[in-house]
Amino acid sequence: MKIVLRSPFDAHLHLRDGELLTRAAALASRQFAGAIAMPNLAPPLTTPEMCADYKSRVESLAAEPFAAFPALFLTDKTPLSPPDFNVFKPLAVKLYPAAATTNSENGVNIGAENLARFGDFFEMCAANGVALSIHGETNGAALEREAEFAPIYAALARAHPNLKVIMEHISTRVLADLLDRHANLYATITLHHLLYTIDDLIGGALKPHLFCKPVVKTAADRAALRELAFAAREKVMFGSDSAPHLRSAKEGSRCAAGIFSAPVLLPKLAELFAENAAISKLQKFVGDNARKIYDFRLPDREITLIDEPFTAPNEIAGIVPMCAEENIAFSIMK
Repeated sequence: MKIVLRSPFDAHLHLRDGELLTRAAALASRQFAGAIAMPNLAPPLTTPEMCADYKSRVESLAAEPFAAFPALFLTDKTPLSPPDFNVFKPLAVKLYPAAATTNSENGVNIGAENLARFGDFFEMCAANGVALSIHGETNGAALEREAEFAPIYAALARAHPNLKVIMEHISTRVLADLLDRHANLYATITLHHLLYTIDDLIGGALKPHLFCKPVVKTAADRAALRELAFAAREKVMFGSDSAPHLRSAKEGSRCAAGIFSAPVLLPKLAELFAENAAISKLQKFVGDNARKIYDFRLPDREITLIDEPFTAPNEIAGIVPMCAEENIAFSIMK
C-alpha cells in the first residue's frame, strides 16, 4: 500500500533553538512541508522582529523545502498597541498561562480581569486574520486542568466572535464536546493523545518519555479525540506538540514535560489510521483542514508512505523518541 500526502503540515511543533534547532528543523522538514513553530524559547519570541528572525533560521536549517510560521508569544507586558505586522504577520499569537508548561514563566495571568485588558489586542488580531492559540490549562489537579479551562475558552469565543481561537493539543472529552458550541473554536490533536492513556504513563512502571502537558487522560477521553481525528472533522487539525528534551532532563529527579514524537509522526499516524479504517481521512487531518483554518501557502511537496516496517530509533543526539525501538507498519519512501 502507498499513501501519498500532499504538503503535510504540523500545526503545533517545538523546534527549540541552538543545537537542538539544527537537528529538529532538518527532521521536521523531511516529513512536513511546514509547521507552526512554538515561541516558548529562552528568550521567548515576543516581537514580530524575533519571529521573523526565527523563521529565517528555521528555514535555513531545513533539509527539504519547508515553511516555518513562528507564533508570537503573548505576555502580560506585550504592548497592547498593534504590533508591526509589516515586519512579520504570524498565523497565531500564542497564549500560555504563566508557568503552565516549559519556558512559560513569562506567560499570561489567566484571571478574567487580566484577559479582558487584551480585548482590543484580540480584536486587532481578528481584523488581521491572526488566530489566538492557547495552551488551555489551569493550575488545578493535573487530570482536571484542561477541563477547568473550558469556561475561559467559551468566554473568549463569545467575547470575540470574529477571532479564531485554537484550543491546542486537546486531551479531554470536555473540550472535544466544546468544539461544536462555538463557531470560532478550533483544535489541534496530537499523535500521543490519540495513542495513549494515563495507564500507559503510570499504570505499570512510570514512563517519563510519555510525560507531557496536558497529560494523557482516560480511554473515554482518547475515544472522543479519535472520533474527531478519524472523521477529520474540519475544525480539528494535526499538531504534534513534539517537544525534544535531553534524556537527562526526562529521566532526572524533575522530569521535563514533553514528548519527542517527531521521528515517527507520519509512519505512526498512517499505522493508526489504517488500523481504524480511516486512511482516506489522513490527508485532511494532516494538512487540508489546517490550510482552510489558517489560509496559508506551503511548498508543493508529496510525502509517500509505504507499508514496509520501520523501526523507531532508540535515541537521537541524546533524546529518546516516542515509540523507541518499536516496529511501525509504515515507513517513508526515500
